Amino acid sequence: MARPRVPLLSRERIRDTALAMIDRDGLAEVSMRKLAAELGVQAASLYGHYPNKDDLLDDIATAVMSHVDTTGFDTLPWPEGLAAWARSYRSALVAHPNFVPYLATGPGRRAENLRAADAVHGGLVGAGWPPRYATMIGAATRYLVMGSTVGSFAGGFADDVQVYRDRYPHLNQAHLLRAVADEIDDDSFELALTAFVTGLSGTYATVVRTD
Repeated sequence: MARPRVPLLSRERIRDTALAMIDRDGLAEVSMRKLAAELGVQAASLYGHYPNKDDLLDDIATAVMSHVDTTGFDTLPWPEGLAAWARSYRSALVAHPNFVPYLATGPGRRAENLRAADAVHGGLVGAGWPPRYATMIGAATRYLVMGSTVGSFAGGFADDVQVYRDRYPHLNQAHLLRAVADEIDDDSFELALTAFVTGLSGTYATVVRTD
C-alpha cells in the first residue's frame, strides 16, 4: 500500500495560507498549531521554515508591504507622488484588514517597510521639504491610511431603520449606509487625502520660503 502523500511545504505556501486564515478568522485566532492543521501537517514541520510565529508574521508583513508603490516620488510632483503612495498603501492594507493591527506596530527592522519609508522621506526632502517636515508628513499619511483601514465607518451602522427613527432625527438615512459602505469608505478616504494634500501645499509654500 502506498504511503499517504505529505503536502509539500514551502515558506510561500505557509505564509499565504497563514494570511488567508488571518483574513478569514482574524489575527488573534491564528496559531502555529491551527496553521499546521490547515496545511495538513504537524506543527513541528512548520518550524523548519519559520522558527516562530513572529518570524512568520514578519514575512507576511513583508509580502503585504511589497505591494505598496512609492515610485510616484521619482516621476511626479510631490503632491501627486504623496497621493499615489497613500492610495497604493491603503489598497494593500484594505485587502487584508485583519492584519492591519500587526502592521501598525511600526516599520521595525522589516526591509519592505524601511524601503518605503526611505523612498517617501527621500522623495519629500528631494522636493524641498525640511527633513523634520518630511518625517511628520510620512507619519501623518500613515495615520490617515491606517485609520481608514482599521474598520468601516459606514459598515458599522445597522440596516434597521427602527434603530434610528424618532430617537436620532439627524440619522434618519443611516440605515442605508451599510449597503454602500465600500463606496462611502473609499470616497471618505479620498476626501481626507485631498484635504490633507491641499493643506500641505499651502504649508509647503511657507516652509520652503522661510526655512
